[in-house]
Order: sequence, then structure tokens, then C-alpha cells
Amino acid sequence: MKILEARFVDLKLREAYKKLKQGTTEEQELFRRIGKCIQILEKNPEAGIRIKKKQIPKIYIQKYLIDNLWKYNIGKKWRLIYTIIQDEIRIISVILEWMNHPDYERRFKY
Repeated sequence: MKILEARFVDLKLREAYKKLKQGTTEEQELFRRIGKCIQILEKNPEAGIRIKKKQIPKIYIQKYLIDNLWKYNIGKKWRLIYTIIQDEIRIISVILEWMNHPDYERRFKY
């Protein structure tokens, strides 16, 4: 059985997540919801919705050299974007970013 993990892509994103906890009421709610998403992804990396390869924005491919992309809806307002990597021992959900729904629609050209 493989070890399931969820991690932020880098320290900068992890720190941005932590800052939400001290922010406005809305930011604190987002912190809580992202925390729940992390717990879910640690149990089931495929809990989100897989983005078709042809719909993956080039920015993700160029910046992270990924070949798969997933989104997890954080309520109606927010989207968590992540990729899944694995080796013989682990499956890791790597959180790339979160964004509000209008930014998500612009990025994915919906």
C-alpha cells in the first residue's frame, strides 16, 4: 500500500496558506476549507476533477513540467488546483494554487 500525502508546491504557497488563518473572516474560512481539502486529498488524491490534457493551461506545463492537473471545488467561490505525482512508495497531491472562480474561468478560458 502506498503512502498518501498532500503538499504545497513550494514554501511561498505554504506561507500564503498559513497567512490566511490570521486574515479576514473570509480568508479564515478559506484557510479552513483548504485544510479540509488537504485532508480529503491525503485520503483520496483523485477526489477532485481531472482536467483533460488538452485543457491544461500551458503555464502549468511550462512552470511545473506536469502531465496531469486536477481541480477541487472549494465551495462555489474557490478552486484548488493540484497535480498528482507518485513513485513506488508514495502518491503525493501537490497543491499548485487556489483561486477564485472568476480567475479560474479566465485561466482555463471558460
